[in-house]
Amino acid sequence: MSLAITLADLQKQSGAVFAEDSVAAPLHYGNPHGEYAIADAEAGVVDFSQRCHFELTGNDRVKFLQNFCTNDLLPLQPGQGCEAFLTSLKGKVLAHLFVFVDENRLAIEAAAGTADVIAAHLDKYLIAEDVEILPRSDEWGEFFLTGPDCVHRLSGLGIAVEDLLPYGHRAGDIDGIPLNIRRVNWTSQPGFSLVMARSELAAIWSRLIDGGIRPVGSQAFHALRIEACMPWDRVDITDDNLAQEVARTDRAISFSKGCYLGQEPIARIDALGHVNRELRGLRLSAGPIPPTGTPILGKEGGNPIGEITSAALSYRNDLPVALAYLRRNHVQPGVTVLVEHSDEPTPATVFWQE
Repeated sequence: MSLAITLADLQKQSGAVFAEDSVAAPLHYGNPHGEYAIADAEAGVVDFSQRCHFELTGNDRVKFLQNFCTNDLLPLQPGQGCEAFLTSLKGKVLAHLFVFVDENRLAIEAAAGTADVIAAHLDKYLIAEDVEILPRSDEWGEFFLTGPDCVHRLSGLGIAVEDLLPYGHRAGDIDGIPLNIRRVNWTSQPGFSLVMARSELAAIWSRLIDGGIRPVGSQAFHALRIEACMPWDRVDITDDNLAQEVARTDRAISFSKGCYLGQEPIARIDALGHVNRELRGLRLSAGPIPPTGTPILGKEGGNPIGEITSAALSYRNDLPVALAYLRRNHVQPGVTVLVEHSDEPTPATVFWQE
């Protein structure tokens, strides 16, 4: 492959449409309905090359990060991983992390736009520990593969993933190009992230497409992850959210580990039994797609009981789906609420992970 051919060149050859003045991943490749169907029923690849990455090395790396994240890293063995929140002293979310344990390092990935927050927070508390915090976003790139046919397609490229449990990972290669394969279910279908040197993004993309994995844009991906109730940091999660409000408690928070920064308010909320609001999915009965911040009312109207954080068109039925923070007496699946984004509020049904 010519060195002059970039990832963007290859994506444009597949019909990629980008947002104006944006360096983010393609919105779609000319047919978001079809891309949704590919990711839901076959195997699709989404450009995640803007996500941020860190590597922690040194003998104290696990103990150090254990002191600042909500999940328990100590039981994890090489080849395993977890999700966790990096929290403030008040138990609010600074970043939603995905941590992967190797023999001599920890690899961390998180949403685009979180690198500075993560680096500043960890650097602030690094004193005499044997830890080196290495930013890798400029060196590593990532693709996300999703769909029921991913295991078969990756096997055809020489990568065995059928035995990987959630957040399990291993080293591998495609045609001699080294990469790390991670099991991450960010939609309702099997999902895998491939992390490699940024210089190899175009080469790996080309091999994935040649291997029958088809390009999927961010519009279809966000519809799929909203339907799966997968919150996205910097979109559905901000530093105004208490960790338990994000509704990933069973996946991202350990209540049996020792102390960590933010543990006290998180434990206090657990003892009380609830937070006052929590993230939920909404299926709207009609369009248009509501913008971020749209108020949610109870079935009988009145004062707002929540607001939308992200929304997309579900290409399954051509109706909007959304994620929203709702007051706790409206979070039960099946509850009807009103989305106040037009002259006539639109009924919507609350749902959660299915």
